[in-house]
Amino acid sequence: MLPVQENMEILGNSTSKFPTFLLTGIPGLEFAHAWISIPFCCLYATALSGNSMILFVIITQQSLHKPMYYFLSMLSAADLGLTVSTMSTTLGILWFDANEISLDMCIIQMFFLHGFTCTESGVLVAMAFDRCVAICDPLRYTSILTNYRIIQMGLLMVIRTVVLTVLLLLLLKPLNFCGGNVLSHSYCYHPDVIKLACSDTQANSICGLIDLILTTGVDTPCIVLSYILIIHSVLSISSPQEQHIVFSTCVSHLGAVSIFYIPMISLSLVHRYGRSAPKVVHSMMANMYLLFPPVLNPIIYSVKTKQIRKAILSLLLMK
Repeated sequence: MLPVQENMEILGNSTSKFPTFLLTGIPGLEFAHAWISIPFCCLYATALSGNSMILFVIITQQSLHKPMYYFLSMLSAADLGLTVSTMSTTLGILWFDANEISLDMCIIQMFFLHGFTCTESGVLVAMAFDRCVAICDPLRYTSILTNYRIIQMGLLMVIRTVVLTVLLLLLLKPLNFCGGNVLSHSYCYHPDVIKLACSDTQANSICGLIDLILTTGVDTPCIVLSYILIIHSVLSISSPQEQHIVFSTCVSHLGAVSIFYIPMISLSLVHRYGRSAPKVVHSMMANMYLLFPPVLNPIIYSVKTKQIRKAILSLLLMK
């Protein structure tokens, strides 16, 4: 009698507009979640402290109140948002096996997750534009990148983020979801969620494609074009030593672009073509995609940018 009752309950909950999703930790290593949480905690602590430090020194140091560092503060704010938006669910699974999440909570998490991802992509474009102007047209740098224009660029990023993300997530509410709502990651990821829907998801897929085109599809060519102009300008300099000095100002930004786009593209390819890959590969790629940029960006900029390094050392040594 009990199995029949359970089956009836499962059948009754098999299709629902208010489902409960099951997040996934590290597949096959559930017995070691407590130990795995240690490196995760270290990475989260590094991301939170590093980006907070960058933000603090830029806000408090008058010498860093320049366009390049304003954009860097935006990048750190986006990285902090990415870190916080997934930290609770990831550590909840690793510490307490708390893997259930409602559709509404899932949508809220996706709003911040995809929103901060979109914002970070926009900030990287703005930073590429900053480097392009500084190298290709240095005499007009201060007249082009005024505080007013930087505020305009920041507002444009926010508006694009909110519009694209809200439209994408509003289309999730009417969907019905079937039983066995097991997600592939320790957080809600839009392509992962819509695969579990029983309803027609054509509108969701089209909206997702439009979002991708208007973010990565626009931002990547803009960054590439900026660096084509930068390389052309650098090659016109006769002295190899001066070429090296000028191009070295772009190293930090190139590092930030690489650690943002490479994991993103890799995760998309795994979702698209790597369905036969072990689940642990999906899980590790998903965590790399969100943890690498917030962890590595402060390290890259602290090591490669002398002004940031000096400001942090001055703060730490209380000089």
